[in-house]
Amino acid sequence: MRRGGGSGLSSQSLPRQRVGCGCGLAVLIDIRTVAETVSTNADMRTLARDGVGEGTWLRAERQSGGRGRLGRDWESPAGNLYCSTIVRIRPGDPPPPTLALVTAVAVHQAIDALVPGRTQIKWPNDIMAGPAKLCGMLLERTGDAIIIGIGVNVMAHPQIADRPTTSLWALGAVEGSAGTLIDSIALVFADTLHVWRTYGLDPIRVRWLAAAHRPGTPLRVSLPDGEVLDGRFDDLSSGGELILRLDNGATRAIHAGDVFLV
Repeated sequence: MRRGGGSGLSSQSLPRQRVGCGCGLAVLIDIRTVAETVSTNADMRTLARDGVGEGTWLRAERQSGGRGRLGRDWESPAGNLYCSTIVRIRPGDPPPPTLALVTAVAVHQAIDALVPGRTQIKWPNDIMAGPAKLCGMLLERTGDAIIIGIGVNVMAHPQIADRPTTSLWALGAVEGSAGTLIDSIALVFADTLHVWRTYGLDPIRVRWLAAAHRPGTPLRVSLPDGEVLDGRFDDLSSGGELILRLDNGATRAIHAGDVFLV
């Protein structure tokens, strides 16, 4: 595993080395850390155009312009984890949007090691502790590359009027920092990405469901066209869509939307 500078800012470097992951493969992981940047996703897009490969991670100790889904600002105080990585889409890969589920499963596994049994996945890739958000992710495509941004509240959490939030420290984590958490996430992500490529979405779906809110959890879904649906979590389809059971008993497959616990 290598740590080095990125985006023109230098930091302490450690030798590059190959590390093993649970899939039995040797994986080369390059973690680059900068003191501050506007957005790790924006920087990773630049690195993607420069030809960096999978296994490259960029972590910022602070972000001045982080974004979440739907263009929302992502508050980025020091002490939390803000990072991005890249996946190069290959012929035969499962549909790229399902990488949201891959990322959720990997990040949840790394977080669960610090606060066992305290968190759940909310479709498609938010990590929650009850009604409070702990972690968010943003996937963006540029050419053959999917840029994956991850933000985890490690030491602090923002106060948002209509959206409860929490942090690993607030959940009682007694060890772990942004620097050690990215190490864990990078290793688990490499393993999970290998499973996705080798066996398809089915095993990822099984792991996602095991980590998600239980069937019957009340949800409200705001669709891109403005329609709002109330119902209960029913299932995750074989293609990764949220299956929402409506109040009238019918089900609806959700391909995109903003999902709220109610």
